[in-house]
Amino acid sequence: MMKRIAFKMFLNEGCKEEYIKRHDKIWPELVILLNGSGVLDYSIFLDEETNGLFGVLKCNNELAYEDLPHHPIMQNWWKYMKDIMQTNADDSPKSILLEEVFYLK
Repeated sequence: MMKRIAFKMFLNEGCKEEYIKRHDKIWPELVILLNGSGVLDYSIFLDEETNGLFGVLKCNNELAYEDLPHHPIMQNWWKYMKDIMQTNADDSPKSILLEEVFYLK
């Protein structure tokens, strides 16, 4: 069953160009990990007024998706991104899951 997941994260002031640059060159092994974990149709949007990042993706393997934080590739990506985003003590991006309240098919 396909699940839609949405969340927000927080970009540091003045880091938009670097964030885009790094995602334009996303590591192929990270793409393989995400796809292998059931992540599909993944987009991130920026609210330049607040530096809020809004991520939305589809996932067809929720258990594999929930296991992503345990993978070294994911942890290394977080370390790579931590200088331009608000992060937690484990280097993961500070993020807030968003509740879906409407969906038009």
